[in-house]
Amino acid sequence: MNNPHVDVLIIGAGLSGIGAACHIKQNCKGKSIKILERRKAIGGTWDLFRYPGIRSDSDMFTLGYSFKPWKGEKVLANGQEIREYVTEAAKEHNVTRDIQFGLKVTAANWDSEANQWTVEGVIEETGEKQVFTSNFLLGCTGYYNYDKGYSPEFPGIKNFKGTVVHPQQWPENLDYAGKRVVVIGSGATAITLVPAMADTASHVTMLQRSPTYIASIPSVDPVSVVLKKFMPDTWVYNIGRARNIGLQRLIFKLSKQRPQAIKRLLLGATRARMGKDFDMKHFTPSYNPWDQRLCVVPDGDLFKVLKKGKADIVTDHIDTFVSNGIKLKSGQVLEADIIITATGLDLQILGGLTATVDGTPVNVGEVMSYKGVMMSSIPNFAMVFGYTNASWTLKADLAAEFVCRVINHMDKHGYTRVVPNAEGVEADDTPMFDLEAGYMKRAADRLPKQGPAAPWTVVNNYLADRPVLKKGKIEDGVLEFAKAGAAAGKKSSGRKAAAKQATKQAA
Repeated sequence: MNNPHVDVLIIGAGLSGIGAACHIKQNCKGKSIKILERRKAIGGTWDLFRYPGIRSDSDMFTLGYSFKPWKGEKVLANGQEIREYVTEAAKEHNVTRDIQFGLKVTAANWDSEANQWTVEGVIEETGEKQVFTSNFLLGCTGYYNYDKGYSPEFPGIKNFKGTVVHPQQWPENLDYAGKRVVVIGSGATAITLVPAMADTASHVTMLQRSPTYIASIPSVDPVSVVLKKFMPDTWVYNIGRARNIGLQRLIFKLSKQRPQAIKRLLLGATRARMGKDFDMKHFTPSYNPWDQRLCVVPDGDLFKVLKKGKADIVTDHIDTFVSNGIKLKSGQVLEADIIITATGLDLQILGGLTATVDGTPVNVGEVMSYKGVMMSSIPNFAMVFGYTNASWTLKADLAAEFVCRVINHMDKHGYTRVVPNAEGVEADDTPMFDLEAGYMKRAADRLPKQGPAAPWTVVNNYLADRPVLKKGKIEDGVLEFAKAGAAAGKKSSGRKAAAKQATKQAA
């Protein structure tokens, strides 16, 4: 029996995968697609995480798709609302019928002779193996391991008599009513969990080794509420989107140019929320704003539960777990019935599948990222990654549009193969996600690398990426195109010049 073949095979039916499929339906007319999804539902991250209060940490004007207005009023939507939004987009663009659920992709091999990918997977419920082929492969799996989150080796954890939970594996029927809860962590997950659990638990403590910058934003955008009274939803969405893109970029830029000023602004706002008697060491990080991702809370919900005494923050290091909680280096014991280890993600590229080119294994940690979308030496392939300093979907949209442009260019000129050629360009040690977060540092060797100059750099700047990915020249002397039967090593015009120019810029 012949293996099912499609023009574009997409791995992952989350925010990125569904968005990419919608872009292809819109911009690559007549192209057949198939989405392979391990889970049994659309949503990816937003279907996986089910802990109390799960919500976006980016505003929905920019986390929403460029082609589909977010019509809700919440600035930070909850997990269910985001799942419904993504599912609605899939239905509106007739993408749902192209998804195969319950299939774990295990391997993908590019065959230069056949000019196609062969992708293997297994239906996890039955163990049945399936094979697909495609002209183009698009990885939309995000960057972390869905099977498990990151948990450090906590000393004495077996001594604890209560319940230990990682947010990524939240038990469906966890009863925390009237219980003492300790949340270990200070990132987006921790600051979401604390206020969400505080009204039900007897008390919640956020135990952090080091603080995070936290800013309060309105839960509902007041400007959009007014504009919706006399403007169509699409207009309101586009106005809010443009405004927030500009604000995100401005805050990030000022954080890098004038870090002390932004630090004073953020800490001053927190001080105003918490009052003069609060010990600000709990909200004063050792690093500058945006060295790590800035966290936001709607209507200051975290600050409110802290002021009411329903929750508190302890900044200290863990000495050991004990039978009734956690003993800290200071000697204090935090008594707990439930301990939640909101300690981060375990990074994983392409969902853990084994990738090969003509049978030779690909080490993703050794390839270079081309425009933050394609990878050096891997033909007819792209990975959709979002921004680390702004909303994920801003870059995911641009990446999908760029892939569509490349595919249409190949069709127009009869090309069957495209690959970013990095010959003569030396990668540096900077991973494509150059962020000081712990989960990024732990996985630096597994991430694609950057080069010395464009197009091998990842700028994390929507305003800079937009003209390049939407309008920039496709045949730029770096992307190498070939037709069926052409020698694999044949270079397109301008390739050597581009390599020399990149090397020259590095010097």
